[in-house]
Amino acid sequence: MVALPSLAELDAAARIVYAAMPPTPQYAWPLLARRTGCEIWVKHENHTPIGAFKVRGGLVYMDRLKRERPQVKGVVSATRGNHGQSIAFAAARAGVHATIVVPHGNSVEKNAAMRAFGAELLEHGHDFDSAKEAAARLAADRGLEMVPSFTMDLVHGVASYGLELMRAASDLDTVYVPIGLGSGICGVIAACRALNLRTKVVGVVSTGAPAYALSVAAGKVVATNSADTFADGVAVRGPDGQALEIIRSHADRIVQVDDAEIKAAMRIYYEDTHQLVEGAGACPLAALLKERDAMRGRKVGLILSGGNIDRPLYAKILTADG
Repeated sequence: MVALPSLAELDAAARIVYAAMPPTPQYAWPLLARRTGCEIWVKHENHTPIGAFKVRGGLVYMDRLKRERPQVKGVVSATRGNHGQSIAFAAARAGVHATIVVPHGNSVEKNAAMRAFGAELLEHGHDFDSAKEAAARLAADRGLEMVPSFTMDLVHGVASYGLELMRAASDLDTVYVPIGLGSGICGVIAACRALNLRTKVVGVVSTGAPAYALSVAAGKVVATNSADTFADGVAVRGPDGQALEIIRSHADRIVQVDDAEIKAAMRIYYEDTHQLVEGAGACPLAALLKERDAMRGRKVGLILSGGNIDRPLYAKILTADG
């Protein structure tokens, strides 16, 4: 079984994060409460320096890398956007060159942000997993450090938002967390366990990218041939084995939501909170709405994992009917 970090280890990682950014807020939104019948606390990871939670993990990863390998030539990683922004942001702070590989057709605005943070951006393949394979080859060819999209360094870092939320609202019954490659949900699990809380952690995936749901059900890694969803933050077809072990051991359940449900949740977030939310960030609210009858009357946390979405796509979703 994968060992979860101690509270002391998580607090040490959080101090690294807070050297670069303040804690993000968590708010109880009354219109969301009225709509769902729950007391809802939204964790606003759209308020970080990159507009998504992953910056926390990148900062902790890069801190360790620079301490252990101060002469590292550079780093390379694959992304659909938020992980890449995290690595670009953290690498720039550490004085390390970052190369980021994205699939063709990736978010124009996320690509622009990664370049603005100082990354060298390369395009390869049709999806995240194709880009990841290209990044691994590039690491070998150039002698670069390959930064995975899941590692316990990342979990230590992103767990800091879990600590913030749980310390502000320690009696949450359930927290819904979107699952991409798994650092977010594993970070929330780690925070809950380190604080000795009984809060149930629920993972949320897209019906078009159900690899983690299938893997949890099968008890082993089950990859899919495609990840068919506009919500790029959860568009993964190859689960990480270590993340899967943590999720299988500690998550309460996995909920699947389709693109129509995700888009509806994005519109609700705008109507009820005026927050700009990307697809992955809306998945937890979509899952709660799907389970609203069973969850009525409970105190619930929703991880709004990010707000990075291209303006034309967001405008189209926001103005759609139903």
